[in-house]
Amino acid sequence: MTPHVPRTLAAALGAALASLFATLPTHAQNFPIYPNQRATAEQVAQSGVPLSELAPNAPEEYTVKRGDTLWGISGLFLKTPWRWPELWGLNMDQISNPHRIYPGQTMYLDKSGGRARLRMAKASGSAAGGNVADAEPIETVRLSPRTRSNGLNEDAIPTLAPNLTEAFLTDALIVELDALEKAPRLVANKDSRVLVTRGERAYARGNLPDADSTPRYWRIYRNAKPLRDPNTQAVLGYEAQFIGRAELIRGESVREVTDGRGRATTDIVPATVDILDAKEEIRPGDRMLPEPPRELLTYAPRVPPQPTSGQIVSVYGNAVRYAAQNQVVVLNRGARDGLERGHVLALMSDGRRLIDRTNGERTAIKLPDERNGLMMVFRTFDRLSYALVLQISEGVQVGDRFGNPR
Repeated sequence: MTPHVPRTLAAALGAALASLFATLPTHAQNFPIYPNQRATAEQVAQSGVPLSELAPNAPEEYTVKRGDTLWGISGLFLKTPWRWPELWGLNMDQISNPHRIYPGQTMYLDKSGGRARLRMAKASGSAAGGNVADAEPIETVRLSPRTRSNGLNEDAIPTLAPNLTEAFLTDALIVELDALEKAPRLVANKDSRVLVTRGERAYARGNLPDADSTPRYWRIYRNAKPLRDPNTQAVLGYEAQFIGRAELIRGESVREVTDGRGRATTDIVPATVDILDAKEEIRPGDRMLPEPPRELLTYAPRVPPQPTSGQIVSVYGNAVRYAAQNQVVVLNRGARDGLERGHVLALMSDGRRLIDRTNGERTAIKLPDERNGLMMVFRTFDRLSYALVLQISEGVQVGDRFGNPR
């Protein structure tokens, strides 16, 4: 028997998502929803949020578009985008997973009873404080099961625009110094020129497999730059500079030959690689590391559960002193300090030091540190992390502090 269900957008959406989930690969469904986020959402789902928590220009309704992000939509409705569980809680009975918000869905803001709720079915007079009981009449429609298969990235909106972090997930690399020194190295190119670029052939030596083995694709790095704690000057790790990608064509080999005097000798034949991409010209001595598998990642923006503080160690990129919005910085805290992907942190600008002469004396004072913006951790190592600058008032520089946002 074909079931009859109420014709609310929630019901139709639920049926559509159920059939969609059945066709998606398992790994695409296991997105993180942390216990504290679910608890917050469940609480808000029952009572709504105070109107004072809404963004000043929160729209009465909004239709999700391609290119939207969870962070951006949260910022439309709430003053603090990292508090997206409140946004989720406002319509928790209709969207069971915040990572499954799709283009075409329309959200309506209900401000009845002095509390804000976000609904998928518009309530009559909600913007003017009407009663939810006055909602539009419910019809009954017949739904037939349908199968629809789409990749995650084709439909569900991401937390952040993927282009902001995707490159850094594989390009940026923190290594131990000896790990890079022991990695395979480029030794020559096909011609007599020193520098190699995209589309050219080069030769490498080191622990490289046969061409028909894995890994087949490699990343090329240079200069293991030490990253030091701004306070202690202790080396927390080494950042390798990404300069290109290569494909392994032939592995290294040894060939027995006879010279002109009839003596047996051995020729070492380096491995052959083709340069696929080059951010700058590649030269002998540059190191190669296996290309990591492409990760299907999502981020759940949230404040760290424990008080967190630290400093900026480095601004990613050559000759970059200040980081602006959508640029990447390195933090002197990592996984062992409790940082995780998705943690949102407040950037603080260092208060100026000056001399107070207002009372006729000369007293050295330091102005308070002021909040300068927000950033989100997207990759962690043991003692260091990469974070994307989401909002900023002034440029971020090495030594600037960060902490939990309030």
